[in-house]
Amino acid sequence: MMKIRMFDLTRQYALIEKEIKDAIDRVLRSGKFILGEEVEQFEKEIATFCGVKHAIGVASGTDALYLALKALGIGRGDAVIVPAFTFFATAGAVVNSGAQPVFADIDPKTFNISVSDIKRILNTYKGPNKIRAIIPVHLYGQMADMDELLALAKKNDLYVIEDAAQAIGAEYKGRKAGSLGDIGCFSFFPTKNLGAYGDGGMVITNDDNLAERLRMLRVHGAKPKYYHQMVGINSRLDALQAAILRAKLSHLIEWNQERQKLAKRYDELLSGFSKIVLPYRDLDRTHIFHQYTIRVLDGKRDDLRAHLAERGINTEVYYPFPLHLQPCFSDLGYKEGDLPKSERTSLEVLSLPIFPELIEKEQSYMSRHIMDFFKRNQ
Repeated sequence: MMKIRMFDLTRQYALIEKEIKDAIDRVLRSGKFILGEEVEQFEKEIATFCGVKHAIGVASGTDALYLALKALGIGRGDAVIVPAFTFFATAGAVVNSGAQPVFADIDPKTFNISVSDIKRILNTYKGPNKIRAIIPVHLYGQMADMDELLALAKKNDLYVIEDAAQAIGAEYKGRKAGSLGDIGCFSFFPTKNLGAYGDGGMVITNDDNLAERLRMLRVHGAKPKYYHQMVGINSRLDALQAAILRAKLSHLIEWNQERQKLAKRYDELLSGFSKIVLPYRDLDRTHIFHQYTIRVLDGKRDDLRAHLAERGINTEVYYPFPLHLQPCFSDLGYKEGDLPKSERTSLEVLSLPIFPELIEKEQSYMSRHIMDFFKRNQ
């Protein structure tokens, strides 16, 4: 029986071990571990890669979202539209900023925030707080419908913060994820397409004033040191993580291409199953497959997952419970049935292992056991 992990970072490390060790040694010899030249160089490289003027390294993707909100002056008395189907940090950052999340449903094809549902909210919202921004999440590695979303934001005088935590290198009509809104936010959690060996994040923008505010906010609002222009937090990217990420950045395009090849092969292997909906690709954008996520119909998702686990295949559910129904948001008054597409999606999605070093033999093994499951459960 094969053992197949969702991610196997040891395989990646084996291929780039010398580059990583050289990067770490460079930092250790410098004696400079917080911010500094290593972080500055990585920021310049990310800005170039994304096609923006400014990149500001921070401690995590969650902090990137929080600092983006604070830089825009969003807080108490404000509201921010976020998708109900995404990782918790998107809405958590809004609450921690002092603002209120307003949950929107998703497009069930792409899993991204629904522009039509944002329009519904803007036309019907009667809450006590003023809607100031939208946070589209480029879920699983494919960007949201940014043209329509940006036009809607401009019409309603709203900021757009791109949560591109899962989408570094993805493109929308030739422009990189994170570069289209007012601010873009990235996570470098180890399992991301570009992952650190610990936590790390990045905020990008073309706005000089926002960039300056973000640089201050990550160091307790200070400029110069010990002179605080505002109240910020301690959210600095450390030099070791920056050096590791610099070593990995040169491989990112190739790694994303490998993920796309693996996704195409999954499509070929799984195309015959009527009870599975394969990932949708929009023609005007590139999908970098941070996750390869299928929909399993007729309530069979959890049974299929258990079947695969018994055969050594790890899978994951991103995400099993939509945000608007989470206990911590019960005071917002949402109830089951309010956002039906997000609710149904949470019961059907299943992410299969995908990382650049996954081999064809492993994909074949997984597809064979998926086929076996559906033969037994016709």
